[in-house]
Amino acid sequence: MEKILIVGANGQLGTELCSSLAALYGASNIVAADIRPGKHAPGILSVTLDVLDTVAFAQLVSSHNITHVYQLAAMLSATGEKFPLKAWNLNMQGLINTLELARDSSIQRVFWPSSIAAFGPNSPRHDTPQLSVMDPTTMYGISKQAGERICEYYHAKYGVDVRSIRYPGVISYVSPPGGGTTDYAIEIFQAAKRGEIYKCFLSKDTMLPMIYMPDALRATLELMQANTSSVSVRSSYNVAGLSFSPLELSEEIQKTVPGFKVIFQPDFRQAIAQGWPQSLDDQEARQQWGWKPQYNLAALVQDMLQNIPLHWFDCSPQVA
Repeated sequence: MEKILIVGANGQLGTELCSSLAALYGASNIVAADIRPGKHAPGILSVTLDVLDTVAFAQLVSSHNITHVYQLAAMLSATGEKFPLKAWNLNMQGLINTLELARDSSIQRVFWPSSIAAFGPNSPRHDTPQLSVMDPTTMYGISKQAGERICEYYHAKYGVDVRSIRYPGVISYVSPPGGGTTDYAIEIFQAAKRGEIYKCFLSKDTMLPMIYMPDALRATLELMQANTSSVSVRSSYNVAGLSFSPLELSEEIQKTVPGFKVIFQPDFRQAIAQGWPQSLDDQEARQQWGWKPQYNLAALVQDMLQNIPLHWFDCSPQVA
């Protein structure tokens, strides 16, 4: 039986991944770790861990006989531009610490998330292929591009079974956004539900790839459950959900919330978004381990409007 550790368990992805893994493997087989105490589904052990503390990390893995690690701790794009050296240290050293542990411990499989931020202004913007020019312009993106190379290295040199997805912007109603450039696509729903005018920090025609959290979770679990023979990409897989602009999203919301208004006031995040793809080619993921998204824009909007809280403190108690 797998014993699973989620590092960065209080974040947007980690919060919901804990519950999904508990449903699959049993809550008693899940350890949720974060630098701050967190609240998760009943039966999940919640512990405090700094991923940069190699001694504590190793002790945790050993004491719980951990077999699978999901290393999610990271500083995202917008926050990372405010604290670039901290972002590099956390994002890179956290990954290296995990891969080093996987060389010599009970860890059999590692998941680490990359991002579309690993691409850059000279990457093809439409149907960006799996193999492409990658020249990121943010510290977050640089750390993700370097992390992909590190993952390939540890797999080739040491046989570490590390797997990764280049996530588009992830949209969820369970936990608040964490300082990314695609956060508008979550914030906009709360504004619509509260009857407020939303001030969007991207221009109305900024097309970006997105993915709804249920699809993101399913892609993660499908990749981690795939036979080793089906996983040939050891950098990170392109995974596409859907692509839309802030204007297209606001117009879809207005079908359910007539009179909802958005003001477009681009800030420093606009320059970040302009260096990212508008759509992804994810044929490798589709062909090798059967990936296929389930949500279109209309379905995403209806589900978000129905479920997103008016304020984050109204969220499920699973959120730290």
